[in-house]
Amino acid sequence: MTTGRYPYFSRAGWLPFGVFAGMGLLVAHYLHWIWSIPFWIFCVAVVYIFRDPDREIPSSPRAVVSPADGVVSVIEEVQDPYLDRQAIRVAIDMKQLGVFSTRSPIEGKILEPPRSGDGQPHGVWLKTDEGDDLVVVMHRGPLHNLPRCYVRIGERLGQGQRCGYITMGGLVEIYLPVNSRIQVGQGSHLRSGSDVIATLVHK
Repeated sequence: MTTGRYPYFSRAGWLPFGVFAGMGLLVAHYLHWIWSIPFWIFCVAVVYIFRDPDREIPSSPRAVVSPADGVVSVIEEVQDPYLDRQAIRVAIDMKQLGVFSTRSPIEGKILEPPRSGDGQPHGVWLKTDEGDDLVVVMHRGPLHNLPRCYVRIGERLGQGQRCGYITMGGLVEIYLPVNSRIQVGQGSHLRSGSDVIATLVHK
């Protein structure tokens, strides 16, 4: 299954990599290649920070995969502030030196949440072909930088497909149907796109 159009290196890193590479070439051309070494070191650092390796997507269509690399900090039953329903909220704290790309937890279509006020950050509503509703919320990173979203309302996403980015990581929440079977616990370490956090249950 495809996981996105840009393998290994996130599109969020294209600009800084291009800037450092361009400066390195200019310095090497007009001065000396030795003076360009710091810029090539920065290029290597950019590739590491913005790395986005491919992941093995589970074959189960009802599996909900982790939308982010990180550690599960909260699992609780709450009132979904976006779809006004009872739901299971799973919060994932991304690692500050981990992979910062986010992925779609399921295959489905992106819809506009009917509620996203009251100071809540914008959520992405995903609806599966079977009628399951999930909401994924990406919070600001540690530098209060806004998350980047690469998808639009009405677009269809594949399970585990790359869909966003949070520079230096942040908090990612997912609101699941209340009857979902949770397969992780608080403190579980997750890899985005490959580790299953829940299974959707149909009566």
